[in-house]
Amino acid sequence: MRRRAILERMRDKTNQSHQFFLKIQGILSSIGHKSGETRTNPLHRPEKKRLFAQKSPLLGLLFLAPLGACEPPAVEKTVSAPMIEASLEANDCGKFGALKGALFGSLETSLSWSGSEMICESMLRPNDEGVRLRFQGFVGEERLALIIAIPELRRGEAAAELPSNVTTTVEGSGRFFSTPNLDSCWTDINAQDPEAGSEARFRLSGTLYCVAPLGEINGDAAVSIPELAFTTIVKWNK
Repeated sequence: MRRRAILERMRDKTNQSHQFFLKIQGILSSIGHKSGETRTNPLHRPEKKRLFAQKSPLLGLLFLAPLGACEPPAVEKTVSAPMIEASLEANDCGKFGALKGALFGSLETSLSWSGSEMICESMLRPNDEGVRLRFQGFVGEERLALIIAIPELRRGEAAAELPSNVTTTVEGSGRFFSTPNLDSCWTDINAQDPEAGSEARFRLSGTLYCVAPLGEINGDAAVSIPELAFTTIVKWNK
């Protein structure tokens, strides 16, 4: 399909840009006067807006609210999330839960989580318009959360190139990165199979592609997620 070809070309260019950036960053760090220091925080790059968390406590509370609560309309109900205190053994990612990919930009890390290393959640969107999927796991001592909203996803169906909204944050940082609309990220659903003994639980596997960065809410930084593969549980009951 034409959109697929465009997506592949843009994704290749994005990956090339990321590789170039990493090479330049390595050169600069090797000649800097602090090049011998050990990087202790793998998620953050130095930013001038680190005081944002102190200035915006309300937005922080919104991301820690239940997944279905109200939040700023510009983020299309993707910045809310529960404060999960349950153990990772009750993660609801399913037996084969997994998430693999990488973040670039203001948050930089490689992700390779198994179901026992993360917490998963799903929720139906209003008016039967698809679902939201939430993933949370640790990077070092910090908790990273990602939410993918897929309005066109239907129960039990595999599908390609579903427009998606994406939001990510390091919990407690007060910083949020989100797509402004459905034009820059797509999700391919490779399989959606019902679990034995349940009419509402389906094992979902797919891949998210983003060809444009997620902009910082009330800030000027950005995060790129070129590709993110996942397997989780989606619940189709209200």
